[in-house]
This record gives sequence, structure tokens and C-alpha cells, in this order.
Amino acid sequence: MAHTVRDKQKLIRRVQRLGGQVEAIKRALVEEQECGDIMIRIATVRGALDSLMAEIVEGHIREHMVDPGRKPTASESRAAGELIGVVRRYVR
Repeated sequence: MAHTVRDKQKLIRRVQRLGGQVEAIKRALVEEQECGDIMIRIATVRGALDSLMAEIVEGHIREHMVDPGRKPTASESRAAGELIGVVRRYVR
């Protein structure tokens, strides 16, 4: 079973929270709030979206690039871990 199917409800809840955050940006614009407050809201959404992307990419690496049906070699596990680490640092 693919990780996005297994974690479907958790991922959908995260996307729903993101939708609420985007709506808050829209409200802030409509209400003509200070640009500093709006930028903070945008940065928060970007961080949440980057975090979601990192989680999906990590699952993809673990489920599709390193075959979970067989025991990966130490080298494969190490390479997958390094790639996941790079992705997580990149999206910070």
C-alpha cells in the first residue's frame, strides 16, 4: 500500500489546515491588515507546505525508491537516509 494511501487522513487534515491558513491570508488582505502581518502568514503557509512536501518525498523514497518488499542493503539505507536529510534541510 502506498504511503499516501496509508496516511491519507493525516495528509488530508494537513491540507485542510493549509487551506485555512490561506483563507486567513485572504481575510487579512480584505481587511487591509499590515503588510508585516500578511508576510508572516505567508511565511507560515510556506513552511507548512514545505513540511508537507518533505513528508511526501520521504515516503516516496522509503516506499518506491528503496524496495520495502526486500531488506535494503546498508548502502541503500544509508543513501536513502542521506537523501531524506538533504530534502528536509532544503525545504526548511
